[in-house]
Amino acid sequence: MRQQLSNWFRAKRDRLLRQVIAAAPRRGETLQLLDLGGRAYYWRRLGTDFLREHKVHVTLLNLTDFELYAGDEDPTLFTYLVGDACKLDLADNSFDLCHSNSVIEHVGLAWQMEAFAGEVRRIAPSYFVQSPNFWFPIDPHFWRLPLVHWTPRPLRARLMRWLPLATAGRAPDMISAYRFADSSQMLSKAQMRALFPDSRLHAERFMLLAKSYTAVRLAK
Repeated sequence: MRQQLSNWFRAKRDRLLRQVIAAAPRRGETLQLLDLGGRAYYWRRLGTDFLREHKVHVTLLNLTDFELYAGDEDPTLFTYLVGDACKLDLADNSFDLCHSNSVIEHVGLAWQMEAFAGEVRRIAPSYFVQSPNFWFPIDPHFWRLPLVHWTPRPLRARLMRWLPLATAGRAPDMISAYRFADSSQMLSKAQMRALFPDSRLHAERFMLLAKSYTAVRLAK
């Protein structure tokens, strides 16, 4: 059931992303898209035929080089970069569209989220940024225990130590437990509006509650 719901929401989000890609202005024949913290399999799921049809080239940027040598990827569709999404070594408007899916909640504290958002807005005239909603009762990163992200940090760490809430399972020690607890800082609608003031927010809803928000800006 959980996987079916996840697939349903993903398909809905993919439809919005396809619309944004189709509508985003480009400076040349190819739409240059920067994906912060992205993976090639995400775009394969969206559809490589769609990317080719709309002449999209995706640059995947991550903190580490673990995807740089994925030699099975089509170089006409994908380029790999290593970098810090909070401090990009790239010129303003280097890309036509900046994309990020469930990444901003992992970059750290409020000032780091602000830096990330500033880079998104600087690096491309159009963007698509998705993040889970803090006020939804289930944190998708720790879905086994609803409401856990609303508990105080010390209690959250204790729960990570006692129970297999994280994807990696039960934390082996308290240092790891705090690392797990701090690994995700979900954002509210107010935070998304503050970080992306020039965007339109799209809400994914489940039983009338906003499950996540996607900030979209399309260049004029």
